[in-house]
Amino acid sequence: MRVRMKVTISGTRDGETWPERGGFKDLPDDEAKQMIASGLAEEDNGEGDEAAEENATNPGDPEKATGRRKPMTKSTVEK
Repeated sequence: MRVRMKVTISGTRDGETWPERGGFKDLPDDEAKQMIASGLAEEDNGEGDEAAEENATNPGDPEKATGRRKPMTKSTVEK
């Protein structure tokens, strides 16, 4: 079964490095199903290498901080 990787896995499988996130790999059906169930891969939808990765963010983009709440004072609680 051909799967598309949802994550990057370090190391090798049968002497070959794993494809990067978004890359494709042919695996035996049982192994592919285990990787899909664990969230590491998804079944190839037939779009091939042109498939765009969904919900991807640029890892170089800084995270945006949310505003901080002011601590409650005694006078705020009494009002």
